[in-house]
Amino acid sequence: MGRATTVGKHKSTKFVLICVALLGAALFADLFWASSSSSSSSSPYLSISSDWPIQNSDKFIVPPLHNTTKSKDNKDTVPGRFLSATFADLPGPELEWEKMATAPVPRLDGAAIQIKNLLYVFAGYGTIDTVHSHVDIYNFTDNTWGGRFDMPREMAHSHLGMVTDGRYIYVVTGQYGPQCRGPTARTFVLDTETKQWQDMPSLPVPRYAPATQLWKGRLHVMGGSKENRHTPALEHWSLAVKDGKAVEKEWRNEIPIPHGGPHRACIVVDDRLYIIGGQEGDFMAKPGSPIFKCSRRNEVVYADVYMLDNEMKWKALPPLPKPDSHIEFAWAIVNNSIVIVGGTTDKHPETKRMTLVGEVFQFNLDTLKWSVVGKLPYRVKTTLVGFWNGWLYFTSGQRDRGPDDPAPKKVIGELWRTKLHLL
Repeated sequence: MGRATTVGKHKSTKFVLICVALLGAALFADLFWASSSSSSSSSPYLSISSDWPIQNSDKFIVPPLHNTTKSKDNKDTVPGRFLSATFADLPGPELEWEKMATAPVPRLDGAAIQIKNLLYVFAGYGTIDTVHSHVDIYNFTDNTWGGRFDMPREMAHSHLGMVTDGRYIYVVTGQYGPQCRGPTARTFVLDTETKQWQDMPSLPVPRYAPATQLWKGRLHVMGGSKENRHTPALEHWSLAVKDGKAVEKEWRNEIPIPHGGPHRACIVVDDRLYIIGGQEGDFMAKPGSPIFKCSRRNEVVYADVYMLDNEMKWKALPPLPKPDSHIEFAWAIVNNSIVIVGGTTDKHPETKRMTLVGEVFQFNLDTLKWSVVGKLPYRVKTTLVGFWNGWLYFTSGQRDRGPDDPAPKKVIGELWRTKLHLL
């Protein structure tokens, strides 16, 4: 009986020791796993093959990309886990920009017309709550601002359609007031020699930022946004004009444009009419807001280029190097090329913010090919552009937040120029 008791005690002790050993091994293994997981979580080579998520964590690991870059010591390095904020920037030559006299006021969504050595700069937002109702003039010959004069009180303050015949400036529709107020259908003409304004027949319905040009003796107005500021319009009207006067009393219906929407360049060269870029959708007034506070809506920016010729049929041409909008006064004709300066493109894929454009594009009308011919001092939209004596100028608009952030921030009145040499 005593021997049996002793054997039983040995077995019990052995069993307990085995259990303790197993428990210790389990604890050691658990600690080792936790330690290895902690140390490897900072490594870009952490395995992500498991389908099991890490519990109680709001972080995730992005797998290394297949393409790598060379560091200074010629070793491969793994790119960062986030897309670059400048993802949409295109390579292009650096241009030597010279800062000139700043405009009397900053402007966003203003308008500009060049007549010989003078750049007439109209209206625009000063801030989201203030708008301008006057014209400033820049003289390319002596590089000075001067000659300010007022616009008619009934004339729109932004999102204007505008074109000149070399003396008279025709101003069509646009937004009246700050924030996201409604449009007007009013149309005016300015005699730049006398600084006198006259009424013109109103557009059939109000529009925001329609494409506007003089072509074959007629004032053409196309697209833009409808009265709610967001819905794209396809309508195309024309009115016969001569020497600053309307020859007809009513606008005539023309062939609709292929894509509606505002903020596109509209240009006539060699008796052909071109529309370039633009977008569908825009900010709208917040429902019930007494100040028509702007509220963001979905926008689609496009790179489309269309031409209208004697056949009166729209023809698609090679698209822009990337989608571009807010360029209605951001262009110039240089050596049988169309030059586009800045603008806005697709939203940033992560922040979903508006992305500004920092390139200068050239569309060669002989080859019908696009190229990037330079970079701006910063990304900027709604530039007001002129070209004189080999110099490309731009002023005003809204610039980016910095080299690494293409989202819009400050409304500017800065004026820059660069010598432009096109092939």
